[in-house]
Amino acid sequence: MTSSRRFDDTHYPELIKGLSALLESARRASARAVNSLMTATYWEIGRRIVEFEQGGEKRAEYGAVLLKKLAADLTPRFGRGFSWRNLYSMRLFYLALPPERIRQTAFGESEGDILQTASAISPGEIRQTVSGELASEIRSTVSSNSASPSRISGLAVLAKAFPLPWSHYVLLIGKARSPEALAFYQAEALRGGWSVRQLDRQVAS
Repeated sequence: MTSSRRFDDTHYPELIKGLSALLESARRASARAVNSLMTATYWEIGRRIVEFEQGGEKRAEYGAVLLKKLAADLTPRFGRGFSWRNLYSMRLFYLALPPERIRQTAFGESEGDILQTASAISPGEIRQTVSGELASEIRSTVSSNSASPSRISGLAVLAKAFPLPWSHYVLLIGKARSPEALAFYQAEALRGGWSVRQLDRQVAS
């Protein structure tokens, strides 16, 4: 028996508009989360390279050879994003933002600062950040070399320290004149929603 009720499409455009907005918002949030996770991964790669270098010979030539060897081994497996130049940027990224600098840059002294710098963190996490609990998680994240599920979870925590896309950080580590300038432009780029080109103009001005 078929229903005699006719489909009422009066509010259908409203429904489809709402669903489309929801899906677009979710896609943007997902892209931001993936970008932050990859940036955290690049920071971790930089850390491991620096620590490996510190255990080896203290010569510039040694570092150059290491990066080229890593690029030769990683590029066939993971693509052009792991050229020696990109690996060099990851190394510089870690040196520009070591663990103690991350805590100062990403975890400000007030809830307002944190909201502006890491807008994806929930109010509960903000309170944890202020009390130092997330900073403690980051310390444990960067002290481990395992690739376990908890390691991935640790990278997700670390990712909250990097609210901008990787391309923004590549520009900043190349052009920011000091750690303080890097922290300033990170906060301003996030607040203003600057593209890489806009950020470049601001840094150069």
